[in-house]
Amino acid sequence: KWCSKNPEGIIVGGATDIGLWVTKKLIDLKQICFIGQIAEMKQIKASKQSLNIGACTTIEDLRTYLKNSHPEFAELLRRYGSTQVRNAATIGGNIANGSPIGDSSPALIALGATISLNYSGKYRTIPIEKFFIKYGVQDKRKGEFIESINMPRNEGSFKCYKISKRFDQDISAICGCFNISVEKGVIVNARIAFGGMAEIPKRALEVETFLIGSPWNEKTISEACSKFENDFNPISDMRASSQYRNLIAKNLLKKYFVEISQTEKNTNVLRVEA
Repeated sequence: KWCSKNPEGIIVGGATDIGLWVTKKLIDLKQICFIGQIAEMKQIKASKQSLNIGACTTIEDLRTYLKNSHPEFAELLRRYGSTQVRNAATIGGNIANGSPIGDSSPALIALGATISLNYSGKYRTIPIEKFFIKYGVQDKRKGEFIESINMPRNEGSFKCYKISKRFDQDISAICGCFNISVEKGVIVNARIAFGGMAEIPKRALEVETFLIGSPWNEKTISEACSKFENDFNPISDMRASSQYRNLIAKNLLKKYFVEISQTEKNTNVLRVEA
């Protein structure tokens, strides 16, 4: 109700980003609602198909919960700032911030997550990639807030790669997340998302379209790399040049192919030996 009565108000979860508005930008925040201690919004509920993650779940609590079921995502979250920051920052805040270099969003997009938005008790659910419209603009109406994230339980062949100047506690130059399904040697589904390659966290739809229906082999992956220019036109900034980002995006797809293929090879060897 507070949100509907104060549509211009600011909801604060962990304040790891909003706090900088005050200390760095010297913004005088007028209407603030702190929700970081609402127990119902800090819960993770598991069903057979998915995890429902409260928006106020801290990055550290989520990392701990996912380290066995989603080790790739958990490792990405481990590199999210220091321990102190991870114990304050919330997953909902990381998404609502809308940053093109927020690491959780491309991972959740590749996993096929949805978010539930609440406006005075009225809910709507959208795929997380639809939440990001353009830089600084999200599909969030005045008085509406993210209440939870719904994420598939099965990680499948999901991998994510964070590229930064420092390995730990650094902002990504690129974050690439891949989730490709293969049946009988043919790619049947592909979800590929990047942070740092566009003004929003964004799927590589042209690359995905090319991959689906193609054989899972090195030739397909090499040809798919040429499609990245149709999906992204990254900027050059202090973290990386446009050319570097384009090259790394292609190399990450190749890296993903090698790692998944090696895993499949090792699995087949174990089956034969068994």
